[in-house]
Order: sequence, then C-alpha cells, then structure tokens
Amino acid sequence: MTAKEEFLKTYDREHAITMRLLRAYPNDKLDLRPATMCKTARELAWVFVIERGLGTRVWHDELAKGMPSGAPPSAPQNWNDVLAALEKAHQDFANLVRAASDDDLKKKVHFFTGPKQMGEISRLDLIWFLLSDEIHHRGQFTIYQRMAGGKVPSIYGPTADEPWM
Repeated sequence: MTAKEEFLKTYDREHAITMRLLRAYPNDKLDLRPATMCKTARELAWVFVIERGLGTRVWHDELAKGMPSGAPPSAPQNWNDVLAALEKAHQDFANLVRAASDDDLKKKVHFFTGPKQMGEISRLDLIWFLLSDEIHHRGQFTIYQRMAGGKVPSIYGPTADEPWM
C-alpha cells in the first residue's frame, strides 16, 4: 500500500467515526458552551469544515504569502447544513489527495511549525497533521456530547453508551 493509499484509508475511516459522533449529537444543544473560552458545539463541529478549507489553502501553498486576512465563514445555524458541509469538504479534500502523485506529496508547503512560526513541511506531513487535529477535536466533542446528554458511540473501543460486551 502506498503512503497515499494508507492516508486515504485512514482518512475515510476516521471521518466515518467523526460523522457517527456528530450525527448522535442532540440538535437542541447546539449552543452548548462548556466554558466561556470554548466554542459552542456548532462552532466546534464547524472546525472540521474550516480545517479542510485551510488544508486546501496550505496544499496550494497560499500561506507562503502570509496568513489570509478576514475571519473564516461562520457555522450555519442548521445542524444538517453543518453535517452536509463537512461531508462535502471531506470529499473535496480526499479528491485533492487522490489526484496527487507521489512527487506531489513530497512537495514542501508553508505551514505553522510552532507558536507564531511558519516553516516548510511536506504535503504528506500536512495531511497527517490535519487528520491528527481532526481526531483531537473529535475528542473534545465527546465531552460536549456527554454534557449535552447525548450518547457517545464507540470510537476506538467500547464506551459507556456502546459497550462491546
């Protein structure tokens, strides 16, 4: 299996887990904000969409010119619109990677390498970083799920709501 095939297999598997979690979220708790400095549940879910857009921009090395000005688009009010946008963003980004050659994956792009630091990384490192960040935010979202009274589905093993035995 090539590096690209391995990534895409993992990317699709992790996305399915993320979508299962988001689909289980109680729609009447979208404005839940666990702490003042936290995003609402809707805003946190929207991060998954925004990051795929960022990934596309970085893929095309748009950060070589510096950070784009302006805020990213706000999350839609309708939960189904958030989920649909995430499905589309997932497919669009997967198609970008699918179309890449091995040489394309080795190309360097500009991305954050530390606080207020920009450096060069390979596109392959970028896509794995973004996937790891999705998994990180999904972990955050499980806390929202619990606080909202929703059921946390199995992610990498059993949960209190989805035991395996």
